[in-house]
Amino acid sequence: MAYFDAASTEPLHPQAREAYLAALDVGWADPARLYNQARRAHLLLEQARTEVAEALGARPDEVLFTSSGTQAVHLGVLGTLHGRRRAGRHLVTSAVEHSSVLHAAGLHERDGGTVETVGVGLSGRVDLAAFTEAVAREGTAAACLQTANHEVGTLQPVAEAAAACREHGVPLLVDAAQSAGRLPIPEGWSVLMASAHKWGGPAGVGVLAVRKGSRFRSFLPEDERERRRMPGFENVPAIVAAAAALRAMTAEAAQERSRLSALVDKIRETVPKIIPDVEVIGDPVDRIPHVVTFSCMYVDGEALLTELDKAGFAVSSGSSCTASTLRPSHVLEAMGVLTHGNVRVSLPRGASAADVDRFLEILPEMVRRIRRDAGVA
Repeated sequence: MAYFDAASTEPLHPQAREAYLAALDVGWADPARLYNQARRAHLLLEQARTEVAEALGARPDEVLFTSSGTQAVHLGVLGTLHGRRRAGRHLVTSAVEHSSVLHAAGLHERDGGTVETVGVGLSGRVDLAAFTEAVAREGTAAACLQTANHEVGTLQPVAEAAAACREHGVPLLVDAAQSAGRLPIPEGWSVLMASAHKWGGPAGVGVLAVRKGSRFRSFLPEDERERRRMPGFENVPAIVAAAAALRAMTAEAAQERSRLSALVDKIRETVPKIIPDVEVIGDPVDRIPHVVTFSCMYVDGEALLTELDKAGFAVSSGSSCTASTLRPSHVLEAMGVLTHGNVRVSLPRGASAADVDRFLEILPEMVRRIRRDAGVA
């Protein structure tokens, strides 16, 4: 099986597995207690925090761990809005944010707040002028912008958006789930969210970084954990493994980025040549290195994924967060591109050129057969 769905979850990095197994033996105790085993667990937790902070460009005391990337987003968005209620209750987001951001925004609206959704162009890049105008509105409490889109790979103008937010005194919340460990984090963020399983760590570890000086108030009940912002017993072995994976992915990033980007370029250039009526989606240059998305007209995306699975390829269609539903992807709809017959290929570390070649070899006949069976060949 060729696994081409790293944007959903990156396979566990070998160094993460090694670190996790070691931490199970020495990091099992409660890090909040004072006895020897607890102190050892506490040291492991704080060392992992320091490593994650360094990789993300934060201070260790700005980083806390959550039980998932989704929870980090919910806590980051709602905690920032809660902390800035006196400044206003207006939230600005882009139209292509991850569903976790949109769900938090929906809850904010139901609680009496307002949300402004800024559109994107055909490449999926947010309209920076409109975003700047939105954050300048009186009563804007916070703005959200992802580093890179999770469906089409397009990089967002985070540094420019951060400058606009800074000018108007608005904190910028950045969802770095798709780029952390693969690309440097852009400067200027106030709150950063990420997810360990996206960079080869174990599932069940999210990261929330809140810059010193940012007004933030958790809406969750307090306990002594994670700076009183995230209640619950820390999963120290998983956090240690997450830090090990992030450290390893960051060290490998430059070399692997170049290699995977070349394979993605090959897919982007070849698919339209070998299959008629195909739309390759997302920015061809300003993108994360490992993701390419295309849509085939007159093809049911679910059927194509099923056939690819039978042929030994694990890929996804539409949004990783809504692929189990029949609703069209909100990202593709916002871009104004073809929403059906959609395939997202996202290459993990170590993906081989031979597997990409085999994918390109079997794809045309597969599409032709599905179109023929649908009566549109």
